[in-house]
Amino acid sequence: MSGPARTARLGVLALAMINVASIVSARNLPVMAEYGWSMLALFALSIAVFLVPISMAAAELGTAFPREGGVYAWVKEAFGGRTGFLAVWCDYAENVAWFPTVLSFIAASLAYAIDPSLATDKTWLVVVMLVFFWGTTAAALAGVRASALIGGVGTVAGSILPALLVVGLGAAFLMRGETSQIPFSAGALVPDVHLDDLAFLGGVILLFTGMEMAGFHARDTRDPGRTVPRAIAVAVAVTVSFSVLGSLFMAFVLPRDEISLVSGTMELFASVLHTFSADWLLAPLALVVAIGGIAHLTPWILGPATGVAVVAREGLAPARLGRTNRNHVPVVLLVAQGVAGSVFALLFVVVPSVSTSYWMLSAVTAQVIVTMYALVFASVIRLRYTRPEVLRPYRIPGGLPGVWLVGGVGLLGCLASFLLGFVPPSQLATGNTAVYVLLLATAGMVLCLPPFVVAFLARRRDRAALAGVPAG
Repeated sequence: MSGPARTARLGVLALAMINVASIVSARNLPVMAEYGWSMLALFALSIAVFLVPISMAAAELGTAFPREGGVYAWVKEAFGGRTGFLAVWCDYAENVAWFPTVLSFIAASLAYAIDPSLATDKTWLVVVMLVFFWGTTAAALAGVRASALIGGVGTVAGSILPALLVVGLGAAFLMRGETSQIPFSAGALVPDVHLDDLAFLGGVILLFTGMEMAGFHARDTRDPGRTVPRAIAVAVAVTVSFSVLGSLFMAFVLPRDEISLVSGTMELFASVLHTFSADWLLAPLALVVAIGGIAHLTPWILGPATGVAVVAREGLAPARLGRTNRNHVPVVLLVAQGVAGSVFALLFVVVPSVSTSYWMLSAVTAQVIVTMYALVFASVIRLRYTRPEVLRPYRIPGGLPGVWLVGGVGLLGCLASFLLGFVPPSQLATGNTAVYVLLLATAGMVLCLPPFVVAFLARRRDRAALAGVPAG
């Protein structure tokens, strides 16, 4: 339904939980745990240059332009349909690199239910990843209702429960009197300023992607001007608490050189459960975490593909991309996504280590998604000039200087994250630096290229039509 016929039902807590479910995950905690106490300063920096700006931008855009499509609608309003297509395509394309990171987490977690040594076995990881990837793709073909049902389970089992367990078990570990792996000192709070030691900071954006989700649902609330910003504030508080505490407790328990980006969460569970002589809990816990990860993955397989299908139906992308089955699922986009995601999953076979593969995929994901976020920040600035008459129930405070400050800081944060993604982290074996950079650059360009190709071909057809000649 649309327009007045819609019934607003989402309150502050319900809207906040949409964001929390999209963001909070124990899967991301090992990235920042690598930094020990200095993660606190890096978290503060990331919150200031990305999380707060994107929350404010999403609140303004979501309440001013409460339309279906979210990011696509906002960017289209500011820069036109083709740029909006680029934004939603980046959301679709970054998932191709993101899916293998989630799938590797699922495979590594499942290994702890069978044999923990399998968590670093590349053959095991790739086979399990491909099986579950195509299995969840098949489930998505059944339609949005099936995906939503599976995803509802994933919200609790795949995201919130593991995050709570990381914090709870880590706290129990310390209360037992065990020694922290990162003794506190004032100097430990200061991050190492060497460039290669800040490389992981480029990936911290992945801990906070999804904060714009509340803005997507602005028109489903009774009072967007009050509900959306409050919901975002609650989601920010919950997300920051889980991210900081979870990463910190993981650093307390696991030695830095033993933290795996893929299986770090299960390593923490294994270590703490062994301390409490409760090793028998590890296998069922691993199974629950793996099942929850699968459930959490399923809605993301369908969501962005559906957004691109809308663009195709509006004529801004090839019509075949918008073709759906009887369940209204864009089959072509899901199959293409499955094939591309499978190719990226094979990176786990050719890269030196499992953690390195995970990081490279995370870096590519971050570099593609910041393109979308940069367009959002640019849109919130531009629309203050091109659509000043539009009622904004929530406005970034400070007038034009305020929106320039928020949008400008966000754009700088996106640029820094993008550039840092090309820096090989000193904590991982990445091989030849030139090859590492070339691989990331190539992957990023390939993922972002289709909208530019579509625009080029469209302009070519338009010129040919004006000249009265075939566009062949």
